Amino acid sequence: MKAKQKSMLLRIIVASALLIALVVSPVTGYLRLGLFLIPYLIVGYDILLKAAKGISNGRIFDENFLMTVATLGAIAIALYDNTGDYTEAVAVMLFYQIGEWFQGYAVGKSRKNISQLMDIRPDYANIERDGKLVKVDPDEIKVGDTIVVQPGEKVPLDGIVIEGQSNLNTSALTGESLPRPIGVNDEITSGCINLSGLLKIKTTKLFGDSTVSQILELVENASSRKSRSEAFITRFARVYTPIVFFSALALAIIPPLVRLFGMGIDAQWDDWIYRALVFLVISCPCALVISIPLSFFAGIGGASNQGILVKGSNYLENLSQTKVLVFDKTGTLTEGVFEVVGIHHNKIQEKKLLELAALAESASSHPISKSLQKAYGLPLNRQRIKDIQEIGGEGVIAQIDELQIAAGNEKLMNRLHVKPLACHSVGTIVHVAINGEYSGHIVIADRIKAHAKEAIEAVKKAGVKKTVMLTGDSKMVAERVAKELGIDEVRSELMPSDKVRIVEELIAQNPSHGKLAFVGDGINDAPVLSRADIGIAMGAMGSDAAIEAADVVLMDDDPIKIAKGIKISRKCLAIVKENIWFAIGIKVACLILGALGLANMWMAIFADVGVMILAILNAIRALFVKNL
Repeated sequence: MKAKQKSMLLRIIVASALLIALVVSPVTGYLRLGLFLIPYLIVGYDILLKAAKGISNGRIFDENFLMTVATLGAIAIALYDNTGDYTEAVAVMLFYQIGEWFQGYAVGKSRKNISQLMDIRPDYANIERDGKLVKVDPDEIKVGDTIVVQPGEKVPLDGIVIEGQSNLNTSALTGESLPRPIGVNDEITSGCINLSGLLKIKTTKLFGDSTVSQILELVENASSRKSRSEAFITRFARVYTPIVFFSALALAIIPPLVRLFGMGIDAQWDDWIYRALVFLVISCPCALVISIPLSFFAGIGGASNQGILVKGSNYLENLSQTKVLVFDKTGTLTEGVFEVVGIHHNKIQEKKLLELAALAESASSHPISKSLQKAYGLPLNRQRIKDIQEIGGEGVIAQIDELQIAAGNEKLMNRLHVKPLACHSVGTIVHVAINGEYSGHIVIADRIKAHAKEAIEAVKKAGVKKTVMLTGDSKMVAERVAKELGIDEVRSELMPSDKVRIVEELIAQNPSHGKLAFVGDGINDAPVLSRADIGIAMGAMGSDAAIEAADVVLMDDDPIKIAKGIKISRKCLAIVKENIWFAIGIKVACLILGALGLANMWMAIFADVGVMILAILNAIRALFVKNL
C-alpha cells in the first residue's frame, strides 16, 4: 500500500511540474497536444485502463468512465476550437488523482489501528527440548503442551501460567496502556506482550482457536458486512451514474438541435458539449462512494484501537441506534469470581458438606463449581462419583459413595420434595440434600466489577433509555445488584431459554427507531446474543460460543467500554450524514450552474475532487475517539 501511495504521489508531482511548464510554453499545434498528453497519460493512464476494462466487462458507468469521457472530450473541444488550451483536461485528471491519493492516505491511516492488531500475530512459540528453547510454528502446539515466553516476546497461545511472574502489555488487545501483572495459575491471553519475567504456560487452546486468531478473523471479515448507508450508496451509484451520463448527453445534443432547427440560429455545439463535460465532472459520485465506506472503516479502526472489536459496519450502525441495553449478570456486571462466604443449618461437618457439594458440582465449569472446589481446598477423588445428572437452571444430582447428593437451588429441592430452609444472607444459595433429606446450604457471593456502576451511568448519558439485567440468581441477590448499580429493571431466577423469550418481549416493546443490545459472556448467552439486535460479548474471559455469536467484542471485559462503543458509533454515523448532505448539496448546486453555463471546468473540479477531499478529511475524524 505504501509503495502504491508513493508511486501515485510521484506521478502527481511529475505531472504537475510538466503541466506548469507547458502552460507557459510557447509551443503550438500538434506538438503542443503531444506534449500535454505526456502529463495526462502519466497521471491518468490507470484511469483510462480501468475505464476500458469496465467497458469490456459490461460495467460501463463508473467514475473512471466519467473521468475518461470528460477529459478526452475537453481535449477534443480544444482541438475543434483550435485554442491549444488542454490545461483543463489534464487538470481534471490530475486533481481527480489527487483525490484518489487522499483516499489512499485516509485508508492507510485508518488501517494503522487495525494493523496494530495484525502485529499481535505471533511468528513462533518456544518449547523446551533437551534443556534448550526451540522455536516452532504455533500451529504445531497442542492443548496441554508447555510453552516458554521470554521477556519482550508475544504470547502465542491461550493458556494458564504454571511458572513465573511478569507484567503484560495488553494495549493491542484492550487499548489499556497500563501493564497487567500476571502470575502462577492466572489465565493468559494470546496476543499480549511479556514485559519482564520468563513465563511457562500450559496451553488450553489450539492456535486456530486462540484469542489472537479469533481477533484477526473478526477484523479481516469486518469490511464484508456493509451498513445500510453503504448498501444504499452502492445502489444509488449504480442508478445515478448512467442517469447523469445520459443527462449530460442530452444537454450536449438537444439544446443545439433546438437552436438549429427551431430557431434557425447557430447551434453552438462546442459550447453545449463543454457544458455537458462540466456536468459530467460535477456529477461524479466519488465523494459519496469513497467517503461513506471510509467513514465506517475509520470508525471500526478507531474502536479497535480502544479494545472494541466491531464485526462490520452494519453492526456499528445498529450500535448507534441502541435504546435498550440488556445485561447478563455473572461475568458481565460482576467479576464471576464466586467465594463461599457461609455454611448454614448444616447437619454434618462443614468440610464434609463442602466436599460432597464440590464432588457433585465437579463436572460443571460454572463459577459456583470452581468456588466450591476452591473452598474445599483439597484434591477431589472423582472416582467416588458414579453418576451425575445436571438439571438446567436448578442444579445437579450425583451418586457419591452410595449416597444420593443433590446440590442446587430451591427449584431442585422442590423437585425432590425436600423442604429447604430459608437463608437471609445475600448471595447465591446452594442447598444440599443427602438421600432426600435436607443437610444445609452454602452461601456463595460474587463481586461487582469496579466500573459496573460507572458503566450504567455512562450508557444512560450516551442515550440508552432503558437498562435491564437478566440472571438465574435468586430474586434477593439480583435486586441487590440492580439497586446498587442503578439498573432500571431486573428479571431473576431465569432458565437460559427464558432470556431469549424476555429479549424478544423487550424487542417487541421497543420503539421501531431504537435497537436492543444484549451484553453477555457465557455459553448459555450465545442464543440471546444472536437474537438481540446487537450482541456484545466479553472477549477476555467470555466463552468462544459467546464471542462467535456476538456482533461486538469487548477485549478487556470492562463494561465501561459499552458507552464508548456507542459514542464511537454515533460519531461515525454523524460524519456519514454530514458527508452525504454536504456532497449532495454542493453537487446539486453546481449541476444547476453547469447546465445553465455558469460553471466552468475549474468549478467542476472543486465540485468533484474538492468535495471528495473535504469529505475524506471529515471521514478521518472517525479515527479520533480516545477522548469520547
